[in-house]
Amino acid sequence: MAGAQETRDGVGLTNLEQLLLAGDEVTKRDLVDYLDTVHDRILPGLRDRPLSVVRLLRGQEPFMQKNLPKYTPEWVRRTAIWAETSHRQVSYALCDDRRTLLWFANQRAIEYHPALVTATHPEQPTHLVLDLDPPEGDAFAAVTRVAGAVRRALAAVGLAGAVKTSGAKGLHIFVPVHPETTAEELAAATRALAVHTARLDPETATTAFIREDRGGRVFVDPTRAGGATVVAVYSPRLRPGLPVSFPVAWDDLDGITPGDFTVRTVPALLGDRDPWVEAMPAPQRLPADLVAEGRTIPVPRVQAMHEGKRRARARRETT
Repeated sequence: MAGAQETRDGVGLTNLEQLLLAGDEVTKRDLVDYLDTVHDRILPGLRDRPLSVVRLLRGQEPFMQKNLPKYTPEWVRRTAIWAETSHRQVSYALCDDRRTLLWFANQRAIEYHPALVTATHPEQPTHLVLDLDPPEGDAFAAVTRVAGAVRRALAAVGLAGAVKTSGAKGLHIFVPVHPETTAEELAAATRALAVHTARLDPETATTAFIREDRGGRVFVDPTRAGGATVVAVYSPRLRPGLPVSFPVAWDDLDGITPGDFTVRTVPALLGDRDPWVEAMPAPQRLPADLVAEGRTIPVPRVQAMHEGKRRARARRETT
C-alpha cells in the first residue's frame, strides 16, 4: 500500500517510529506490536460489541470516537445504534478480527471501550460491573481494600467475579450474568451491591455520585450498566508508558500497582496464557432479593441531578 512502512493482514501501517505522547518513549510501533501480540486475548472481549475508541492524532487533543469516519474500509463490520442525546444514528465498529484491530492501531486508537451488550443481542447485558474509582492522589491501597469488600459483598449473596486493573488508578470487578438477565435487573443489582460494599467499609468506600460528597473515599460506581461501556481487558490506556488494563488474582491485589502492566511488560507476563478467561466464573443468575433491593435505591445520576438543582436553589436563596 502506498506510503506504508509495513503491511500486516492486508493493513498498511504508517509512521511507526512516531512518539505517541510528548515526553514519553512509547512509539506507534510499540502500540501496534503490542495489540498484534495480544490480539487473540483482547479480541474475545471486543467481538460483536459496539466499540468506542480513544484516539490520539498528532498535534491534537485525544478524543473518544464512536461514529466511524467515512474513510473506514468497507470490510470493517459495524452496527447502527440510535443516540438519543444527539438524535442521530451512530455507526459503531465491531472489532471482530486481527485485521480490524490493526486498522484501529494504525489510526492511533489507543483505548478500546466495548459495550456491555453485543450487537447480536443488545437487550441482554453480559456482565455486571463495579468500577472502583479512587480519590485524588496515590490511593491504590484504598482501592484494593474496597475490592476486598466487593468480594465479600458478592460472596454474601452467592455471586463471584473476576477483577482487573482499569489501566488508570482503579479496579473493575466483572460478574458474568445469565443470558436471561434484563438491563433493568442488572442495573438494580449493581446499585444494591455498591451499597452493600459501602456498608462493609464505610470509612474507605462510598456510593456518593457527587465528587465533593465522597470525603476522600473510593467511589463504588454502580452506573456501568445497560448501554454503558467499560475499557476492555488488555486495552492500553492513554497515560505515560501506555499502561494496560490487566487481570489480577484476588489474592495478588495487595502486591501490585497499575504501573506494573504496560504495553512493554504485558506480553512477557502473559506468555501463552489468558488469565482473564481463567479467572472468569460461569454466568450466574442474580438473586431476586438483591434485584428487589436495588429497585428501591435511586438511580445515582438522576439523584445527583436533583440534588445539584436543590443545592443551586439553596445558594441562590442565601445570596
